[in-house]
Amino acid sequence: MDWKKESKTLFWIVAIFAFLYYLPIGTHRFDNAIMEAFHLVKWYAREHVLVCLVPAFFIAGAIGVFISQESVMRYLGPHANKALAYGVASVSGTILAVCSCTVLPLFSGIYTMGAGLGPATAFLYSGPAINVLAIILTARVLGLEIGIARAVGAVVFSILIGLLMHWIFRKDKSESTEAPLLLEESGAGRPLWQTVIYFFLMIAILVFANWGKPADADGLWRSIYSIKWYLTGASALGLAVVLGLWFRISWLRLALAALPVVLLRLFTPAAPVLLFATGSIGLAVITAMDKGEAGAWFATTWDFAKKILPLLLIGVFISGMLLGRVGQEGIIPSEWVSTAVGGNSLFANFFAALAGAFMYFATLTEVPILQGLMGSGMGKGPALALLLAGPALSLPSMLVLRSIMGSRKTLVYVALVVVMATITGILFGLLS
Repeated sequence: MDWKKESKTLFWIVAIFAFLYYLPIGTHRFDNAIMEAFHLVKWYAREHVLVCLVPAFFIAGAIGVFISQESVMRYLGPHANKALAYGVASVSGTILAVCSCTVLPLFSGIYTMGAGLGPATAFLYSGPAINVLAIILTARVLGLEIGIARAVGAVVFSILIGLLMHWIFRKDKSESTEAPLLLEESGAGRPLWQTVIYFFLMIAILVFANWGKPADADGLWRSIYSIKWYLTGASALGLAVVLGLWFRISWLRLALAALPVVLLRLFTPAAPVLLFATGSIGLAVITAMDKGEAGAWFATTWDFAKKILPLLLIGVFISGMLLGRVGQEGIIPSEWVSTAVGGNSLFANFFAALAGAFMYFATLTEVPILQGLMGSGMGKGPALALLLAGPALSLPSMLVLRSIMGSRKTLVYVALVVVMATITGILFGLLS
């Protein structure tokens, strides 16, 4: 008998038995934390997967199929023009306005196509961090100083993090040499302007479907919010025309895919999210049935979805169990957080950055959370530290990033975000 092997088996049996034996079922905090985990996953599945991740997966799939590796290497590769690569990556969030989870399929798409680690991680940070609407809301609710500091800090952070990631891993084979094989562009016969319109329509669907409700009752942002689903529908209609004209998908198939959406809209009080989900299913079906470019697009999209989505859902469940939802508690008491982030000490700023890195923030939810914490005594420095670390990171995103770029790079990326947010929070606290 192999006692070394059997001792490991015995260890795990004893460990699992002890865990089950002492499982604190029946205590209010543990039972409530379990319910919070399920509540958060349910909310995430209903409100976030459909309108955020589904279009993000389709965009990531399109990047993998219709953007040549040569193009990615030329503009975002390790040897690309640094000013152009980091300049584009650092302001991408102003267009996308996505959260830390939604940006992952897009990051995975450009990273696996050969984008340099530096520009790719700059994009990874800036996507959720530089959200124009969130920055405006931050300035109005939490003060102009914090709003400006968040905007400037997010842009600077994205560039510095990208440069540091590139420098730290500069000796990695993938970062020191160009890929020996450059893939041909799948849509080589299609003019560039058609590809641009195709991506523009998909990004428009993602942006308008996730347009957050502003605090003001009027103004441009509110006007766009009031017609967000009409703009989403118009973008979807434009995408259908593109699929018919340039992808040669049968007009009959396109009509049949759109028919359930039209019937639901005309004859039932269906919620816009249900219409969006129905349209997404129709798009998946007609692209999966295609034998050409659209079929390859769906296959790549599905590959991203099956790799990323399970890890995200697991991460959201764990996050909900530990920290609960907004206004609710998980295993960790909320008063621990509010007590730890008072003042402007090194610990307060570090704790705020670290807690923000593990919490999950949907788009715009970080502002009311910070408003409540600041009302409970949170300092301005720790508030900025949380704003710079929280929206760009979360426990679910860490799990996915580990599967994309490995444990070492993920750990360094998280550490850079937390450390830089801590230092910035301290400096801001001293100056404010």
